[in-house]
Amino acid sequence: MSSSDTKEVGDAARRLGDIRARVATALAGAGRHDEVTLVAVSKTFDAKEITPLIDAGQRVFGENRVQEAVAKWPALKSQTEGIELHLIGPLQTNKLKQALSLFDVIHTLDRPRLAHALATARDSGSRLPRLFIQVNTGEEPQKAGVLPSDTDRFIGLCRDELSLPIDGLMCIPPVDEAPERHFLLLADIARANGLTGLSMGMSADFETAIRCGASHVRVGSALFGSRS
Repeated sequence: MSSSDTKEVGDAARRLGDIRARVATALAGAGRHDEVTLVAVSKTFDAKEITPLIDAGQRVFGENRVQEAVAKWPALKSQTEGIELHLIGPLQTNKLKQALSLFDVIHTLDRPRLAHALATARDSGSRLPRLFIQVNTGEEPQKAGVLPSDTDRFIGLCRDELSLPIDGLMCIPPVDEAPERHFLLLADIARANGLTGLSMGMSADFETAIRCGASHVRVGSALFGSRS
């Protein structure tokens, strides 16, 4: 490893250590004794920028686009054991085969057509990743996700009718609103449906999400720096 590589790994280790410490502090402050999965959001960053964080010990990563992930992650996964890859962006049904071959968790199950496509793929022999249902807690017309009022019904379709492996719920609060109300709403819906997984919270608000019960937080810029 060159001196520049050593510096990059050291910088990544410091950033990772800081975020892990903040996660632990938030858990303690909430009186929680469980763990939170830190998903390092590596979208738009190339393999050279991701590798120092892997070398620093991070193993769970999130990508927004299937094509981008396909271009960089098979090689990265082959070089390091234990990598877990999460899709945190929208999934088009025409990209489903590629997504199922690469991702271990999908956070963006958001419509009946996709649910039925996942069930069909499973029935044809494909391995299904763990799934989170995306809920549009702000009811924003431009944003994907099931409306809160439709979520119970959609969970019933996915879990009870189609027998999909639903781990929990995911949300992205509106950028111009305090996130806590949205995190608590998501937690209430999950609790009412017997789900424990809550994918919520990003770089700016993951500590609030942890106080509201998050099981997964999706942190990008605080680990990698600003995106161009």
